[in-house]
Amino acid sequence: MGLLTIGAFARAAGLTAKALRLYDESGLLTPAAVDAESGYRYYDETQLPHARLVGRLRGIGMPLAEIRSICALPPESAAAAVTDYWQRVRADTAARARLTSDLVQHLSGRDTSMNDFRFAAATDPGTARDSNEDRAYADAGLAAVADGTRGPYGGQAAAAAIDALRGLTDAALGDVAEALGAADRTIRGLSGAVTTLTALVRHETRLILVHIGDTRAYLLRNGELSLLTQDHTWVQRQVDQGKLDSADAASHPERALLVRALGWGSGVEADLALRTVLPGDRYLFCSDGLHTTVPRSALQAALAGDPQEAVDQLIAAARSAGATDNLACAAYFSIA
Repeated sequence: MGLLTIGAFARAAGLTAKALRLYDESGLLTPAAVDAESGYRYYDETQLPHARLVGRLRGIGMPLAEIRSICALPPESAAAAVTDYWQRVRADTAARARLTSDLVQHLSGRDTSMNDFRFAAATDPGTARDSNEDRAYADAGLAAVADGTRGPYGGQAAAAAIDALRGLTDAALGDVAEALGAADRTIRGLSGAVTTLTALVRHETRLILVHIGDTRAYLLRNGELSLLTQDHTWVQRQVDQGKLDSADAASHPERALLVRALGWGSGVEADLALRTVLPGDRYLFCSDGLHTTVPRSALQAALAGDPQEAVDQLIAAARSAGATDNLACAAYFSIA
């Protein structure tokens, strides 16, 4: 293989000389040789595949620092990293689209919903894990938590589940069901990963409750805390069939064994329900790492504050109780 001038190399790689100079300055693509007198750059033909990869990553808007990290990975890991990046881009775009829509309605005088909910979300790896496959999200039109299986793709599965709901605006039940089907197909391509999902999606003046797995949704209304979801677990099924006492379920060794999840089984079996919103309603969403560690009384007490205080307080309480599982929590409060 011979050396190419910067112009010839740029043409062969489908890039510009300006881009090549930027990649050189960033340490992404160093020339094979530089003329000592003129400073002119020369590239080896063997550098073309790398140059084209960098160009394609820049083409999807990836920052240079992230490209540098991805180029150092083996192909399979690099592919997973690119998938994760694109999911983040899609999520950010959907969030910006929703905020833009809300702002347009507000400025045009048609806004009836910009400020009628407060929300917060957070995750934590817990006290014993070095990875976190839980995901949580909240904005004016969506609050959600998801708990992916442990492993390299669990977090991606959980993110894909929530991401499928993020772009929905005033969605109907059919729209939500279609989004869940798309998420299920995506997750089935992630090497055996599955995820739970519990969420509220804004639907005009009402909310759509979405649930599959053992993440949970609670509602504090008029001082009373209610559990809105039923765990889709083998243990809960035994309780429902009268084969296991509910008092023994919490400590049963198979309590985390799911019978329903996204990415598993013969198809999507999610619970969908329309809910009417009342002023002062306070919704809480959490993964099993939190609701199996923090007592119900503490859940209710935390909901007395604002959403961010509630989320922070519950995660801190779970960690203090020695939570060994990942934690996800989202709060969605209707303004009284």
